[in-house]
Amino acid sequence: MKELLIDIAKGLVENPDAVTVTQDEPDEEGIVVLHLHVANDDTGRVIGKQGRIAKAIRTVMRAAAARLDGKVNVEID
Repeated sequence: MKELLIDIAKGLVENPDAVTVTQDEPDEEGIVVLHLHVANDDTGRVIGKQGRIAKAIRTVMRAAAARLDGKVNVEID
């Protein structure tokens, strides 16, 4: 899951070397939280107008997690 998020984010930003993802342990409901970190200049590119790109990233990640019988939440830091 972590690698998928990194690949998606690197395709969106101008500085792909600054893309990092940290993963929290699953909570009591089994939800894994992925924290996406990008360069300050690229934050707008990842969020998009009115959050549309961020919403699309979250949708893709939830769908990928569902295929593996898991739950994931993406936070953009």
